[in-house]
Amino acid sequence: MTRGGQGLARVAVVVRAGAAPLWWLGVLAAGIGLLAPGLTGRRIGVLAGAALFLLATAAVACGRRKRYAALAAAASRAGKHDVLQDRAVTVRNWRRGHRWWLLLAFLAALGSAVAAPAAGGMLLAGCGAGLWLKSAWLGRRERADGALLWVRVDWLSGGAAHPAGKRVKAYRSTGIAAGDAAPGGARRKSPALV
Repeated sequence: MTRGGQGLARVAVVVRAGAAPLWWLGVLAAGIGLLAPGLTGRRIGVLAGAALFLLATAAVACGRRKRYAALAAAASRAGKHDVLQDRAVTVRNWRRGHRWWLLLAFLAALGSAVAAPAAGGMLLAGCGAGLWLKSAWLGRRERADGALLWVRVDWLSGGAAHPAGKRVKAYRSTGIAAGDAAPGGARRKSPALV
């Protein structure tokens, strides 16, 4: 990062990074939770879990959309000396920074099975599904605008960092073919043609 360049990470990749671990940890916790009847019984636990899954999915998918939209609308073009972070590096950094939070959430979901089997795991899985839906929404916006959204890496440092949090002052944008991730943060199916 020379001559004033900054490291940039894709916003959609940061959002999407938590989707898979939350989903799979939630499914695992729900499955393990079903082994014990719990205080409420399996049927009530699963019904409560289904309601929590839907609520968590909707809340996470729709949360902070106005903030994302405002930052996207005011995004400035990335400079030629800015360094675009690879998708794999962004995902690895997010997961390393949040590994203890993920572990605590998994243990809490397992512990909740004593009261309501599967409910905590389904809540966790709903958070993962919500993140995936939010990254898909960001991808649709990127395609419509013809520009990918990036955030400074130094604003994402720390376990509680969020791509639309208070520390984030602005986004940068690039052409749709920049970087190694497709709109929405998924892997590109074929190498970008530049």
